[in-house]
Amino acid sequence: MRFVTLRNGARVPALGLGTWVMGERRGSRSAEIKALQLGIDLGMTLIDTAEMYGEGGAEEVVGEAIAGRRDTVFVVSKVYPHNASRDGAVAACERSLRRLRIDTLDLYLLHWRGSIPLAETVEAFEKLKADGKIRAWGVSNFDPADMTELSMVAPEGACVANQVLYHLGSRGIEWDLLPETGAQGIAVMAYSPLGQGRILSDPVLKAMAANRGIAAATLALGWVLRHDNVIAIPKAAKLDHVRANAAAADLTLDAAELAALDEAFPPPGRATPLEMI
Repeated sequence: MRFVTLRNGARVPALGLGTWVMGERRGSRSAEIKALQLGIDLGMTLIDTAEMYGEGGAEEVVGEAIAGRRDTVFVVSKVYPHNASRDGAVAACERSLRRLRIDTLDLYLLHWRGSIPLAETVEAFEKLKADGKIRAWGVSNFDPADMTELSMVAPEGACVANQVLYHLGSRGIEWDLLPETGAQGIAVMAYSPLGQGRILSDPVLKAMAANRGIAAATLALGWVLRHDNVIAIPKAAKLDHVRANAAAADLTLDAAELAALDEAFPPPGRATPLEMI
């Protein structure tokens, strides 16, 4: 497993576990918990969730999955923009902590920009950090202009990560956001790094994976992880999918493979609006 060191000194695995759409159906809970626990066992000890996912249901699933092994995992959650006020973010964080059954979040993110001024959200995050309820904070779905604005109201080095959409079929951040955040020491967390499964049917990707004797998902994740400051957080609720994802942790693509993927999934030729789902 490759690791990424965040601005606050925390060392986290470059390949973690996503939880989007978990916690929405009671009948799926046992399978979701087992998938997360297997992922932890395989070294994917960073778990990303949010109060939005299943309206807290995903956080409850994570809480059950990490029971008795809190010290081995790095827990990330996100606050709704409408809850990201001076007092609202504190209350939202406390609710997340109760659902997760933990005392402190390792990383707390603003899920996307809303109407509440960034300076107010930053103030709330800094209070949560001072009170020991979070160890670090970051943002999600912030484009370069958002990051510039944030830098004007946040303490130097305070924002440690920006979670954005990034996969073979969505490469816009390579034009500006990815190099800019890398230069600043801010980690990029790639959500939906498998394009919600849509990219996995691409014939070039499938043929390349077959030649390697690996799953297309493994290859696609290995491609995302080629950057030093990128953390991928794929969601998998089936054990075989978890294993296929974990296999990407030590995968290295050669120049010919990267060139073939560039041809099949062209990199950006200009700045484009940040994609979100």
